Amino acid sequence: MAELGFDGKVAIITGAGGGLGREHALEFARRGARVLVNDLGGSVDGTGGSKTAAESVVAEIEALGGEAAANGDSVATEAGGQAIVKAAIDAFGQVDIVVNNAGILRDKTFLGMTDDLLTPVIDVHLKGAFFVARPAWEYFREQGSGRVINTSSASGLLGNFGQTNYGAAKMGLVGLTRVMAAEGAKYNIKVNAVAPAARTRMTEDLLGPLADSLDPKLVTPLVVWLAHESCDTSGNIYSAAGGTVARFFIGLTQGTHRGSEISVESVRDDWEQINDETGYIVPGSPADEFKKLLAQWKAAGE
Repeated sequence: MAELGFDGKVAIITGAGGGLGREHALEFARRGARVLVNDLGGSVDGTGGSKTAAESVVAEIEALGGEAAANGDSVATEAGGQAIVKAAIDAFGQVDIVVNNAGILRDKTFLGMTDDLLTPVIDVHLKGAFFVARPAWEYFREQGSGRVINTSSASGLLGNFGQTNYGAAKMGLVGLTRVMAAEGAKYNIKVNAVAPAARTRMTEDLLGPLADSLDPKLVTPLVVWLAHESCDTSGNIYSAAGGTVARFFIGLTQGTHRGSEISVESVRDDWEQINDETGYIVPGSPADEFKKLLAQWKAAGE
């Protein structure tokens, strides 16, 4: 098999001072990309900061013969996102790939969730992806190409006890990914999301006996493929864990149609059929849902 290379490409990877981000950065560099290694260098909850983590990964890349630059700006502010992209342009003259990987945890059950736990997590995961991708988008449009990989999570897609803030941010990234993919299509900008399960400092206490099987480096091949210029996929969500890769998708059941006769009682009576997954579809856009609706209305003679 021909090896996929990234010669001449520049990748920004946030949260790349350790865990998943570090593995991504090393693999992109091994394949010829020049890498901006961004990491605030703070604790798991986002407090503190040091450029040491990013500089350590840069040293690893340089020891491999690659090119990289360290950056310690926060993704959680618009100014930080702009500074991260500017650092890549200043160091390498261009940007081709953004991997939004930075993340923090401030877990608490819903009743105990407070704004000081909610807002910083939304700022880093959801707004952070926007703040970095937005200034990079201008370069992508000008050059007629670009790749963005957003890091979602099963905690958002499926829900996870005690992670109201994290789950909301991660599902928000799915919506962001879908809209970015739709808007980037005519400019050859591809945007996808990954939902990884991996042993990192954020998860190692939660994974228990599964931790040994969930090496973060086993997620990286999916991320690197999605970033390659030969990958035409856009707007999708992929699970990656322990060497297994699969696609998440949003399905829509056939449901029922009552037209003007719909009532609370008819919804109650139809509930089993409404939830029946037989014959579900996977709409690619809101327009696809309306096509289904129009077909049902036509079949009902409306």
